[in-house]
Amino acid sequence: MKVTDSVWSSLVLGMHDALVSTLGLVVGLAFADATQYIIVLTGIIASVAAGLSMMASEYLSQKAGGNMRTAAWRGVMTGAAYVFTATMVLVPFLFISNMVTAVIMTYVVATSIIFFFNYLKSKINGQRFWPAFFEMIMVCFVVTMASFIIGEGAKIFFGIVI
Repeated sequence: MKVTDSVWSSLVLGMHDALVSTLGLVVGLAFADATQYIIVLTGIIASVAAGLSMMASEYLSQKAGGNMRTAAWRGVMTGAAYVFTATMVLVPFLFISNMVTAVIMTYVVATSIIFFFNYLKSKINGQRFWPAFFEMIMVCFVVTMASFIIGEGAKIFFGIVI
């Protein structure tokens, strides 16, 4: 059974955006000494809002590109992939009060999601697993590190001490 490229692109869009933005948010809050409850509450609010935004954006993008037939379905897939992935990234903060341990487990969860997604895609579509897995890991890592550096730079530039 082959799954179309459009399905994978919608899933990747929602999943990868959730990984990068949710990781950036929760890790940033953890390093800012936010409480476990603030991290979870902020993560839930941001994830639902961003998931709905991703759903609407994919829908409007597909319609604008003339893909009227599948626009709604692709929008739902993108939004659902976003909310599911963001929820999984938040799970360690629900059960682990030690912030360092929660951050480490969040990265384990994120890596596991990337692993599972690429494994599934490689099995269903007969594509090579390891190149796709490492590419997605590296993109996620680079964007997360860039976000962290920008955040640290903003703290220095604006003189914010936490």
